Amino acid sequence: MNREIYREKTKEIKIGNRIIGGGNPILIQSMTNTPTEDVAKTVEQILKLEKAGCEIIRCTVPNEAAAKALSEIKKQISIPLVADIHFDYKMAIAAMENGADKIRINPGNIGGKEKLQMVVQVAKERNIPIRVGVNSGSLEKELVEKYGGVTAKGIVESALDKVRMIEEAGYDNVVISIKSSDVLMCVAAHEEIAGKTPYPLHVGITEAGTLTSGNIKSAVGLGIILNQGIGDTIRVSLTGDPVEEIKSAKMILKTLGLRKGGIEVVSCPTCGRTKIDLIGLANQVETMVSEFPLDIKVAVMGCAVNGPGEAKEADIGIAGGIGEGLLIKKGEIIKKVPEERLLEVLREELENWGKE
Repeated sequence: MNREIYREKTKEIKIGNRIIGGGNPILIQSMTNTPTEDVAKTVEQILKLEKAGCEIIRCTVPNEAAAKALSEIKKQISIPLVADIHFDYKMAIAAMENGADKIRINPGNIGGKEKLQMVVQVAKERNIPIRVGVNSGSLEKELVEKYGGVTAKGIVESALDKVRMIEEAGYDNVVISIKSSDVLMCVAAHEEIAGKTPYPLHVGITEAGTLTSGNIKSAVGLGIILNQGIGDTIRVSLTGDPVEEIKSAKMILKTLGLRKGGIEVVSCPTCGRTKIDLIGLANQVETMVSEFPLDIKVAVMGCAVNGPGEAKEADIGIAGGIGEGLLIKKGEIIKKVPEERLLEVLREELENWGKE
């Protein structure tokens, strides 16, 4: 199957200064875990996420203080901001009035048809997209009974019903999100909905879990979905630092060939020859290289015995020894450096890459 078939057919939607759908690049999203009304902390986290490669950020708006904070937050960030609303239509309106680039609501719990119409009217006046979000955990009782439990078909029927509510209110600037913590159910739901709607899809495995389980479940689920050409934005939902979500999302897209550029880090498994904290060093390198817009491969090797040979395919690498390490380029040892300076020396090399 041509995996671009669905993505190219989706409707183009403008979110702030970015466009999704219609075959545009898949964008990476995350969500802040700070109190939105704490502008300083929220901005600090968003800027870290931006630096890591986040392209759309979502903030919860549970109260008026959070809604008002959006206007201040917007002044200090450069990526589109999505307001996450639950139940209170007034918060949806307040968020848009304070500069939200998109709102996320469930039209079924926003307060009824009249209140939904009021939300849609403000969105229409400001041309603000509405993301319709449906999770398997909150599927309507009648759909659970109809399909004999929580199923992919039930999730899709619920989502399309909510979209119709927006359309009947006279609006079609819509993004759809259908999520489940059950990976295969989530995959089936996306396969089911892809041919039934023209709207862009935001894809993710909800409540995926900790760094280990969340990354595995997200990689499997998003990998299957994206490889079929389904999905316009993604979020890797993890219980942890949101920056980890961005790192994982970038790796998933790059592994699938859906994103190019960026430094790829390869590292050897530890063994009895390893005399340095290879695990810690490899993690530090992976975090550091996200700052550099280079399309190269960096190797992090645990010993000086096999390090140069194993790093031959990498553009640059470091290998640890006893109290010292090696800087390697294309498998050739360039120089020895004290162990504590390995990361610093690698950074210097990357900062000057291409300037020789």
